[in-house]
Amino acid sequence: MRQAESAAFLARIGWAGAGRRFLAGDASAREYERVQLGAKKAVLMDAPPGCGDDVGAFHRIAAHLLSLGLSAPRIYALDEAAGFMLIEDLGDRIFARLIGDDPVLELPLCLAAAEALMVLQSAPAPRGLPDLTAEDWAASALFAPEFYARGATGVVPDARGFEEALRAALQTHADGPRVLILRDFHAENLLWLPAREGVARVGLLDFQLGQLGQPEYDLVSLLQDARRDVSGATEAAVLEAFARARGRQVADIAPAYATLGALRALRILGIFARLNMLAGKDRYLAFLPRVWGQLMRNLAHPVLADLRAEVQAILPGPDEDVIERIRACRLPSP
Repeated sequence: MRQAESAAFLARIGWAGAGRRFLAGDASAREYERVQLGAKKAVLMDAPPGCGDDVGAFHRIAAHLLSLGLSAPRIYALDEAAGFMLIEDLGDRIFARLIGDDPVLELPLCLAAAEALMVLQSAPAPRGLPDLTAEDWAASALFAPEFYARGATGVVPDARGFEEALRAALQTHADGPRVLILRDFHAENLLWLPAREGVARVGLLDFQLGQLGQPEYDLVSLLQDARRDVSGATEAAVLEAFARARGRQVADIAPAYATLGALRALRILGIFARLNMLAGKDRYLAFLPRVWGQLMRNLAHPVLADLRAEVQAILPGPDEDVIERIRACRLPSP
């Protein structure tokens, strides 16, 4: 946290002298503090400019979500140029924590989250959002060969066949009408707000990278969580509810779900390896076996046979030796 700059921001908005306590950091440069001034409580977001997280984008997406009756944090103050924002404190009832304490809550919480997704996707998306093509999405998965495979084997493999197979799969199975996707719609970024009603009971965080995408993308984020296992029964029930709400069968959305699941798993493998190799953040390596398992389940769908062959040709599975080789690999910062 940039202490002097953040203190000046708080002073400018009438929060000088507020008590401050570190709340959270994540894979990005973004950090959060809980602040209190008398009876007033809020959260201070510090997103340094130029690091890929835009507080202005958070503000714009939050306003859209609130207009739909969804529970994004209200914005109390914003300094877009400096990268600071004071936002509503939605509390500590994070889905991941609640489910960890009581696994029985997994299904009702995930169903509530899926219901919020349905409301989000039933409304027109805000104007001006990025809309990546299948080629763009396929290129974004090149983190897997560039970092994961490089760390595991010492070389960056020829990934032209891999990229083409992924592009073709996305064009064929996951390139239809767009909706707003929040991209990191998972249990670490969802809060339970039982005092509210309906879909407003699901608090939403970390959506500043929201863009146009496929309806199943955020569903994959929710049900194929890199950080924790989601039960097969919960996944099946939520998929059924999501498909039914769209007037379809699970089999109708399964190709898109598998294709986007493979895309997301490939990106995560590369991103987690990159975090270690460039920033020394090796704690994410513990999640590689789970993500690999999700990738293999997605690639088992018959429509992804070509992509499965390309992945197996260039990416080794993350056994203990592979993970340790990635852990030992360090690259100079770009």
